[in-house]
Amino acid sequence: MSTVQTNPGELALRCTNLHRYLGQGEGRVHVLKGVSFEARRGQVYAIVGPSGCGKSTLLYLLGLLDQPDEGQIEINGAAMSNSDDFARTRARGGHIGFVFQFHFLMLEFTALENVMMPMRKLGRLTPAEMKARAHGLLDSVGLGAKTHRLGTQLSGGEQQRVAVARALANQPTILLADEPTGNLDVKNSALVFDLLTRLAKEQGQAVVLVTHNPEIAQRCDFTRPMRDGLFV
Repeated sequence: MSTVQTNPGELALRCTNLHRYLGQGEGRVHVLKGVSFEARRGQVYAIVGPSGCGKSTLLYLLGLLDQPDEGQIEINGAAMSNSDDFARTRARGGHIGFVFQFHFLMLEFTALENVMMPMRKLGRLTPAEMKARAHGLLDSVGLGAKTHRLGTQLSGGEQQRVAVARALANQPTILLADEPTGNLDVKNSALVFDLLTRLAKEQGQAVVLVTHNPEIAQRCDFTRPMRDGLFV
């Protein structure tokens, strides 16, 4: 499986003074209250804190799935906060991989087809190159013998491992993970976390994950606790 040449420690992501409000009128809530954060290639960051403190809201902003009310987000040095939908979609496809608590696989497709989907959408590789890369990624997550199994024929842990391979398909700069092991047992949680961090370090991604699991947080390179919309 080919990898891109990267510089470990290179700044991949920076956000400055992010504010986000949700709701309207009297129900309007100030969810993020001036959050600043940066992530570098080859390093793993855990964002921890109680439910409702703003962790997932921050992750969605960093993933360009939502826009801040104030503040700046930079991906590879390019300002994204005020970019149009086309530029944000293009940046997501080319620079950001996502792993969520629920794998969100297309269960009627095979593991191989699921991993190839982001590559088809981006359109950088030939069909043969996409297939070869998908095979390599599935080998790397221990599913090389199950490439042609449908999503419905895989266990929960296997489905999440396919989701990790899919997130890495386009060799993104940043890997964002929202409770990636929250729906798994202890054994599969450890396996998925190990795969996620090992592959990302090998390929030079910055990994930012939200977790309630203290054991996983302790194994990350950096831990950033959040409370009431701010890092503490």
